[in-house]
Amino acid sequence: MATFQTLPGFREFYPEDFARRNHLFRLWRQTANNFGFAEYDAPVLEPLDLYKAKSGDEIEGQLFSFTDKGGREVALRPEMTPTVCRLVGARASALKRPIRWFSIAEFFRYERMQKGRGRCFFQFNADIFGEPGPEAEIELVALLVQCLCAFGLTEQDFYVRLSDRNLWFYYLEALGLDEARTRAVLGAVDRYEKYGDAAFADYTATFGPLDAALREKILAFLGIKSLGALEQAVAACGGGKLAARLADWRKLLGAMEAMGLAKFVTVDLGVVRGLAYYTGFVFEAFDRKGELRALAGGGRYDDLVQKLGGPALPAVGFAIGDMTFALLLEQRGLLPQFSQAPDVYCVIGGAAERLAAFGDIHALRAAGYRVDYPLKELAFGKQFKVAAESGAKLALIYGGDELARGVVKIRDLGLRTEIEAPRAQVVAHVRDFFSGS
Repeated sequence: MATFQTLPGFREFYPEDFARRNHLFRLWRQTANNFGFAEYDAPVLEPLDLYKAKSGDEIEGQLFSFTDKGGREVALRPEMTPTVCRLVGARASALKRPIRWFSIAEFFRYERMQKGRGRCFFQFNADIFGEPGPEAEIELVALLVQCLCAFGLTEQDFYVRLSDRNLWFYYLEALGLDEARTRAVLGAVDRYEKYGDAAFADYTATFGPLDAALREKILAFLGIKSLGALEQAVAACGGGKLAARLADWRKLLGAMEAMGLAKFVTVDLGVVRGLAYYTGFVFEAFDRKGELRALAGGGRYDDLVQKLGGPALPAVGFAIGDMTFALLLEQRGLLPQFSQAPDVYCVIGGAAERLAAFGDIHALRAAGYRVDYPLKELAFGKQFKVAAESGAKLALIYGGDELARGVVKIRDLGLRTEIEAPRAQVVAHVRDFFSGS
């Protein structure tokens, strides 16, 4: 007989795992609601061309893509950004701006599995459309920080690295690089932290060796870690675009200071995020110990809605992946143990007592309590053992004597005390118990 197993890179969620997943989703959803974001969802299957239009034909190798029974080229979504751009673009004229949306959804990528990365995963996504200034980044970086702090993480556990692709373009333009060379340099900057000087190999292969003095200036700019150092570099370089862009930096970082979030945010021009559609500020969240992959990432992508067929609409967004984030919470001991215990366990005598108990069981469940009882008749002693092992706080006892007198025994399984209550007052007694516990 065949034995079936989960496909490589995919996950199943047993009840205890599902409870932990719901814990993440609940706090993310609550935080987004507190920030005034509206939740949406979308199909898990999209036209393959939607992803090609955003990322080029090479993206197909990373997708679960196929031809459906209608002859359409389709793919399981690997990310939400193209989809949300499509949704917003379709109704942009009717949506009140700024548009503040979030989602919690599952995604699929056919790629090499490693710690914190599988072939299916969940992400919290948040985006603001229609706000061209740094006010959108202020709101989203604050939301990102709070989405992590909601679980008990502090500035000792994570930080947000803030950079700016526009600033890089203006700086490299001031150094005399054209757009093609600038993009090649940014590709090297994106890989420099991992590969060092070897990150410039592609630039050298295309344009020849980078001038030593120019290379030194690029690496110095890459190493900037504070607003003060950034201001000094811009002053030395000159240029109206750079000076104007610094005003946006001051506004963003000033807002972080005012919100009490400056301790979470660091200037780090080594972050440029390799995706070419980013057009301004970019940011990533990392654990302080540096043991894990990025916890979250995002940035501004002002041209993408129009590129995908919608109107010109500025946009900023970020995503938090569930797998790496859960690893961090486990490392810090911040994933609680989730109980599946009932609130009330009913100990029931014979068939007549069972019918009498059913009315109370249903009434208690309708009132919001988790109630369990033996599906089949068991000896009283066995039922009391099951009640104690279930983790329930109360036991309701329906015996023949209680049934004859129209009462129910209510036993506190923690204190081992019990009282009798008329049948009509069972729900009220249970409510009083839990409201006072």
